[in-house]
Amino acid sequence: LKNENGGGNEANPNDDNPIRPSSFGLRPHFSAVNINCDKWYQTMDEKARLLLQDPPSLADGMDRETEKNLRFFGCSLIQEGAVLLKLPQVAAATGQILFQRFYYLKSFLKFRYEHTVMACLLLASKIEEEPRRTRDVYNTFYRLEQLHKLRESGRAINE
Repeated sequence: LKNENGGGNEANPNDDNPIRPSSFGLRPHFSAVNINCDKWYQTMDEKARLLLQDPPSLADGMDRETEKNLRFFGCSLIQEGAVLLKLPQVAAATGQILFQRFYYLKSFLKFRYEHTVMACLLLASKIEEEPRRTRDVYNTFYRLEQLHKLRESGRAINE
């Protein structure tokens, strides 16, 4: 525990009292959340143009064609998920924008697109005030995964 001066309350070997003062009300010692408009608005300054031309995935060794295909596939998954969840098109478009913007800041090689797709659609449903439960979103994408596996295997799909 930390005291009000920032120093620790080490146990005194001569102290017989096992009760220590509470840390309730003291300032926590973990990092703060930094929210500023630089992360929300897309400007066309030089830094933003460089991010659009060379996203982090390319810097990590992914070729441009694979990155383009993953972006397209992620957006199509969001669209399919939105249809199955009966979300309006505005929510699907919001999810696709969140997906694109996330991967202009982060690499496909460091963050799995399957998780990002689910998170973007869940967040978009909340933003557009058509909330869906996390379990519903997860189950929808699990069903989509099963359908894609069946299509690839060539077996008939019974809906």
